[in-house]
Amino acid sequence: MKFISKETKTYKVFNALYNGQKLTQSEALKRFGVKNLAAEASRIRANGYAVYAHSRKAGNGVTVTEYEMGKPSREIVALGYKAKALGITL
Repeated sequence: MKFISKETKTYKVFNALYNGQKLTQSEALKRFGVKNLAAEASRIRANGYAVYAHSRKAGNGVTVTEYEMGKPSREIVALGYKAKALGITL
């Protein structure tokens, strides 16, 4: 697992999600200058954290994707153990 440097935008997004905040692309752009929140979420996932994306309709009828950090499902944990048993590592 890699370490996320505290000076990066990825860390700012990670810290917000880790502290229970939900983020949309427009919020991430305004708060952190992040232009591609999906890429930042992928980087955080690659470091072993469960980041979930949920689509919802905003008040103006536009569909937005909201990201939040959560607990991994039992299936994901089981797949991790299975991969480890097969000798697959990062």
